[in-house]
This record gives sequence, structure tokens and C-alpha cells, in this order.
Amino acid sequence: MDSAEYERKIASRFAAFDQDGNGYIDRQDFSGAAAALLTEFATTARCARGQALYSGAEAFWQGMAGIADVDGDQRVSRQEFVTGAVKRLRDNPHRFAEIARPFLHAVIAIADEDGSGLTLAAVERVLKVLGVDPALASAAARALDADGDGRVTEEEVLTALASYYVTPEHP
Repeated sequence: MDSAEYERKIASRFAAFDQDGNGYIDRQDFSGAAAALLTEFATTARCARGQALYSGAEAFWQGMAGIADVDGDQRVSRQEFVTGAVKRLRDNPHRFAEIARPFLHAVIAIADEDGSGLTLAAVERVLKVLGVDPALASAAARALDADGDGRVTEEEVLTALASYYVTPEHP
């Protein structure tokens, strides 16, 4: 895959982070996603899991901004996302996973309602809240279950997320 095609593919991933559709990724996109997840899973913001989710969202935002907000305006444009975040992380998808880990860990704690691990149904709910097309959410949830045990682990999510966002192999 040539560089221009890679950049087009990664630019299309930008919309997943731009939750409010204003053309930038910013702190509000992350806190808005956290609020929507809390609502979906009937969890209050003031409980320990709710606070962990907001803290994880802030950490994810800070990591993204630290890598991609080149001009320091506290928002990441599509171009900054492509040139800043992605090019710096392309050779090290694990670094992206580590930026996302606190948020994903907190999401899993909220979505794993019985403490036995994330079910595919819970993953599907999370994906829909985060803007994945409902027609694709079920297939995506199944694809995340790498070992086919009907549960999705934090490592399965982190690996898939990093691979999807920063490597050219994924459609």
C-alpha cells in the first residue's frame, strides 16, 4: 500500500474519534463518549467506575493530543491526526494501545456487568454507542473475539484497536 492510500485510509478513521462531527478531535469528544457509555450502561458519573471512565477518557485525550496536536490549540485536526498521530505510531501500534488502555480498561469495567468478561452483546452495545454502524457492530464484536470463546478480553480489544487505527493492513 502506498503512502497516499495509507493516509486516506487512516483519515477515514478520524471520524470515529470526532464524536460530535465538528471536524476536530478534542477533549469533548472523549468526555462525550464517556457520558454516552455511562448512560448506556446505567452507571453514574460519581461512582468509582464512572470516575475511572472519565479519567481514562482524559488520559486517552491527553495521549492523543500529546502526539498529534502539533499547533497546541487543544484540538486535533484531520491533518494532524494523519501526520501527527498515525505516522508516529505506524511502526509501533503498541504505543497507541497503551494510550488507549486506561479508557478501554474503564469501558470494560462498565460493560462487563456481571464480572465474567465482556460478552459479544456488551461489545456490540459499546460499539454502537461509540458510533459504529449498527449493521456492522455485531460482526465487529464477533471479530474481536479472537479465540472464539464468546468473550472479549482487554488484550483482544487493545490489539484490534491499535491494528485498526495505525496499520495499513485493515480495510
